[in-house]
Amino acid sequence: MPTHDVHVAVIYYSSTGTVAELARLIADAAEHAGSDVRLRRTGELAPQTAIDANPAWAANALATADILEATHEDMLWADAVIFGSPTRFGNVSSQLKQFLDTLGGLWHHGRLADKVYSGFTASATRHGGQESTLLALYQTIHHFGGIVIAPGYTAPQKYTDGNPYGTSHVGGPDIPVDDDARTAARIQAERVVKFTKAIKYGLAQRQLAESPSR
Repeated sequence: MPTHDVHVAVIYYSSTGTVAELARLIADAAEHAGSDVRLRRTGELAPQTAIDANPAWAANALATADILEATHEDMLWADAVIFGSPTRFGNVSSQLKQFLDTLGGLWHHGRLADKVYSGFTASATRHGGQESTLLALYQTIHHFGGIVIAPGYTAPQKYTDGNPYGTSHVGGPDIPVDDDARTAARIQAERVVKFTKAIKYGLAQRQLAESPSR
């Protein structure tokens, strides 16, 4: 299989920029691991007045304005999708949920099944709902018929960051993403690419073996 024969979409929502930084780290790591990558953000639902009232929110909106918004075509293009969202009362943000809720037609026609999925998150406080946010996200993936590839405790560094469900970071816009989260992002991206390649190549080989012409 050619080096970049798998497609990975990193689709996220970020208000004050932490999840946006994690998304860039994961996208870069996935590309270095040998995949074509699309970095996409979901549309904003909050009123402009709320964004303007928070300097960090306004700054992130400006800094990421050039990143394209996620579309259904990105989902169809991708062999793997890595979703990112800040925690919102222990759940995914309404902005990411809104995008997920628009995928009903693709789901109904089986267009989201058999892809690899994974997730990452951030919260302003420790124990701020990171695990429940990722588990809530993965409930949607189960409905898709997707294949969840979580990082687990598959590398020594994972015992340091301590989140087997996905990359996460504790801290608001004034607390930069730390080395533990950077390492976790790399491990997760590499693991997603590794198994996406294995699944895509394995299915292709099976189809070839079952072809009537053979």
